[in-house]
Amino acid sequence: MTDPRPADPAPPEAPPARRPRAVLAMHRDLTGRLFDPDTLARLTELAELDPALVLDDFGTEEARAALAGAEVIVSSWGCPAIDGTVLAAAPRLRAVIHAAGSVKHHITDACWERGLRVTSAAWANALPVAEYTVAAVLLANKQFLRIREDYRGRRGAPHDWQRGYPDAGNYRRTVGIVGASRIGRRVLELLRPHDLDLLLHDPYVDEAEAAGLGARLVGLDELCAASDTVSVHAPELPATHHLIDGRRLALMRDGATLINTSRGSLLDQDALVRELVSGRLDAVLDVTVPEVLPADSPLYDLPNVVLTPHIAGSLGRELHRMAAAAADELARYAAGQPFAHPVLAEDAHRTA
Repeated sequence: MTDPRPADPAPPEAPPARRPRAVLAMHRDLTGRLFDPDTLARLTELAELDPALVLDDFGTEEARAALAGAEVIVSSWGCPAIDGTVLAAAPRLRAVIHAAGSVKHHITDACWERGLRVTSAAWANALPVAEYTVAAVLLANKQFLRIREDYRGRRGAPHDWQRGYPDAGNYRRTVGIVGASRIGRRVLELLRPHDLDLLLHDPYVDEAEAAGLGARLVGLDELCAASDTVSVHAPELPATHHLIDGRRLALMRDGATLINTSRGSLLDQDALVRELVSGRLDAVLDVTVPEVLPADSPLYDLPNVVLTPHIAGSLGRELHRMAAAAADELARYAAGQPFAHPVLAEDAHRTA
């Protein structure tokens, strides 16, 4: 397996020449799970940072006092929006280091107007999502859901599984990847050693770049119609709402599997439920609309559905990778180096 960051500069190993003042901003109960003791100690070595002070509301007196001298915000899930009012209370703020994925929930236009430097650990959060997806692709092509149900129903009765599932397996199966995002690219990289035909749809990628990723660039309709497994990795944008709608679901082959680890809004969920209830398609869904489905949703009980509660991204020990990435970026900032993974204002309109 290759390192997804081969070109990253190494963070400085020596203590920084100066220690910028920094503050944590995230859910208060997250820090103990996000930062292991070594990483938390490293943060306090790199910056003037009180690990016991965690801001989840920028409007309090405590928050205003901390923001007044802060040069860096180390954020994660639950960080409040950094708007013009917050920036007015933080005249020295120069950078936001996000120990999670998307920055859309807290980085506002006012941040770009101030010229803040922003970095995200989205690359680190992409790794477990890609691993989850690849596992789902390989199992889906093995027809594991259908065989599991069949085996369960037979209760040990003799059966010729080779005769019953002549099309099962990954050899020369077609996998369609929707979106050459960080995750989509990592999925393609991890699938490349397998004997699969890889298709890619992304409006920002040309044929040469797709070929370099090991895939053939096609239109979305062709991808849906030709793929045994379709995996969605596009960002949540107005243009991608119901990107996979009822018409495109109908294009998919009987017995094909749809995998979604992106956002629930990218699928027409009502149309998908109809296809799943009919038994024509299978699905692996880590995201839905709403995020937590009502108790009477058929998705909980359908035998041709794997439903998980948005856990494809960093979970448990995987949180520590994002924290370590944030510490590396803080080391670069303190040493006067550029961020290895900057978030740029011009890319904000087309990223998750």
